[in-house]
Amino acid sequence: MEHDNIVEFEVCGDYALFSDPITRVGGEKFTYQVPTYEAMKGVLQSIYWKPTIIWVIDSVRVMNQIQTETKGIRPIKYSGGSNDLSYYTYLKDCRYRVRAHFIWNDNRPELAGDRNENKHHNIAKRMIERGGRRDIFLGTRECQAYVTPCVFDEGESFYALTPQLDFGMMYHGITYADEAYSEETRGRMTVRLWRSVMKSGVIDFLPPEDCIHRPVREMGVKSFGEALGNFAPIESEVI
Repeated sequence: MEHDNIVEFEVCGDYALFSDPITRVGGEKFTYQVPTYEAMKGVLQSIYWKPTIIWVIDSVRVMNQIQTETKGIRPIKYSGGSNDLSYYTYLKDCRYRVRAHFIWNDNRPELAGDRNENKHHNIAKRMIERGGRRDIFLGTRECQAYVTPCVFDEGESFYALTPQLDFGMMYHGITYADEAYSEETRGRMTVRLWRSVMKSGVIDFLPPEDCIHRPVREMGVKSFGEALGNFAPIESEVI
């Protein structure tokens, strides 16, 4: 599917840690072999985010060979004041190309006056050129990364000649109440799962509404109109 507000960029980092949140409770951490939808959405939100829009990740190209490295880490043990030795397994020498677009967040009717597609698209492209508005990282804070503009289909992926790799059932992301897309996700936090497949180096993500979803807990939506007063459309924005 083609969209008028497509953005394309490359994100690179020495290390990445894309893990299922269930494994992040404590102790050892082990990365998935490929990026998760939620991690790439987090990169885009660090580049440019407004509550008016929802970023949708269409595809990711895995440009470099998948390699892992295990490190001995001493995370802070806040309860006892001492450190424990844990082993974290990271991806290393990471380079990905991402294609995405945005849609309007219908859960925020108070921001309807800010639905200027041309404005948000142009700002997002400028922020990609400038490396993003906030720090970029791949999965976790210690995995610093950098973004640059690119053409998604240019360059050769290490896996260009690999017809298909199946990574099985993976964590896709979390749907929060303010990005609900159905009656089942409205008013609650929902975790999404999907079967990840890479073809010739490209992973085409399912949209959130097509994933397997499981409710986690009830959750409300805080209105920006109530918190900040009546919203006035922005005519221009100086970056």
